[in-house]
Amino acid sequence: MPPVVSAASVNAPSAGLVVGVDSGGSGLRIALAEAAAGGAVLDSRASREPVRTGPGGISARHFLDQVLPAVRALTEPHRGRPVVAAAVGAAGMATLGDELRAELPGAFAEAWGVRRIALAADAVTAYAGALGQQPGAVVAGGTGMIALGTDLVSWRRADGWGHLLGDCGSGAWIGRAGLEAAMRAHDGRRGGSAALLARAEKLFGPAAGLPGALYPRTDRPAVLASFAPEVGLCAAEDPVAADILARAARHIAEAAEAACPAGPEARVALTGGLFKMGDPLLVPLRAALGELVPQAGTVDPAGDPLAGAVALAAALATGTLRLPEDPALLRLFGEGAPGTASSAQVGGGASPRGEGGDRIPDAP
Repeated sequence: MPPVVSAASVNAPSAGLVVGVDSGGSGLRIALAEAAAGGAVLDSRASREPVRTGPGGISARHFLDQVLPAVRALTEPHRGRPVVAAAVGAAGMATLGDELRAELPGAFAEAWGVRRIALAADAVTAYAGALGQQPGAVVAGGTGMIALGTDLVSWRRADGWGHLLGDCGSGAWIGRAGLEAAMRAHDGRRGGSAALLARAEKLFGPAAGLPGALYPRTDRPAVLASFAPEVGLCAAEDPVAADILARAARHIAEAAEAACPAGPEARVALTGGLFKMGDPLLVPLRAALGELVPQAGTVDPAGDPLAGAVALAAALATGTLRLPEDPALLRLFGEGAPGTASSAQVGGGASPRGEGGDRIPDAP
């Protein structure tokens, strides 16, 4: 495995092409871009086949079987121009990425001659795509929910613990709360919603059969999240649905508060399919953010996780990377470093702490 980059090698001038990869639950996306010129994308490829997982975690072989031919096709029109850096953002990288970290740097070096590589949690590429290299926090909301923030010295992570232990305010959380309100109406208990009951029965059949239809499902979070849009559609006229979204907004703002650094330069961005629900969720969420994170302005995300992977690769190639390295969230590999056991801090400051898992949810 190629060694971890030193600060000197990261900051060396570079030119040529860079590769960015976004790997998630819906498949792979690969982009070829200029190392300079702000990482301008030249072409891209996509695969709808998600990378498999096995006993060693995310399968490096299955990943490479998809990525290497795609990059070969992308670089064919640019013969003679080297790939000087690559960045991969992958769902599960922190907890299931050991095989990728062990094999990808060597495989990339052999295939393309590339020596500067960033392997990141998709939370990090989502951050880089949304906010670039400025301090702040990104909340990624879909089936699940996670907030990731940085002051450019270390990373802060909040929630993303799955639908049983957290993901508060997520699509699965909203859907479960909506279905609970439907079942309350079915029983005649307080707090029920006849409107949500009608929508639940239209989607899933008779309410009494819902537990049997839901509990055995291995994709239960996604099934729960599929009901979240129904809660949004009811919110304008149903106070129970509106209250569910208000509570979801509060949870999301609390995660942003926990992840966002202090300081007037911090920004908060919201990314993911959950926020396509629009005003029924965004209006109470903006109010909650204004109360809990008043120091940080809320901005629209500049780009998606693939754009973030390209930006990481371009910054690595040109020596402008400021986002902090982290043993779980962002590992840098490259030529000329003396060892492989530890990671060098990039961008100055104290060594960042590990923040555990990196689960970024898919959009409902």
